[in-house]
Amino acid sequence: MKLRICGIRTVWDPVGDGEFFCPGCGGDRNYRRLTGRRRFAVLGVPMLRRGTVGPVVECAACREHFGTDALDHPTTTRLSAMLRDAVHTVALGVLAAGGTTSRTVLETAATIVRGAGFDDCTEDQLCTVVEVLAADTGHGSAFDPAAEACGAALAIELHEALEPLGPHLAPAGRESILLQGARIALADGPYGQAEREVLTTVGGALQLCAQDTARLLAEAARTPS
Repeated sequence: MKLRICGIRTVWDPVGDGEFFCPGCGGDRNYRRLTGRRRFAVLGVPMLRRGTVGPVVECAACREHFGTDALDHPTTTRLSAMLRDAVHTVALGVLAAGGTTSRTVLETAATIVRGAGFDDCTEDQLCTVVEVLAADTGHGSAFDPAAEACGAALAIELHEALEPLGPHLAPAGRESILLQGARIALADGPYGQAEREVLTTVGGALQLCAQDTARLLAEAARTPS
């Protein structure tokens, strides 16, 4: 057995911790954020400084080290919450555009929102939220079809809910969110102009190209409910 007399040794110092999605384990794990100091070592004893390393992220389970960009990926718990909120926001956007007078539309929206994780969501709750949003934007208790379909406030809400989610979903996942919004819009008949504009905004926020968004909306409209 060859004895290693000298070499470079890294001494790691913890500078933070938390929970992340470990690329090595493939699940949510605790982590330590580390910075390293390189030392020239003789017989395993650190001697002269040789610069710094890191920072890196160390998984508490597998002990592998990853770049700090690993923290950009949401945990499965966080991703589930983002998906739930995205579907809820899309449902509210479509309802705000198409109105809440149709019971079929409200029932479809509530079913979709419950399926996304809001187990206690009801038609009346959605209707109330839409009316509050309409009042806040100056449209009164009902949506004005003559007003701009996807105003600045609604567009901001959609982009804030959907843009952070898009990079972490496969194309099929992004398309699914758009199609759930389409189901709500089509529950009482063909798309209205306001509904189509909101859904186009949804597609853009999910990083779907305009052609794919238009194709998906057209296919949804041709599919029997």
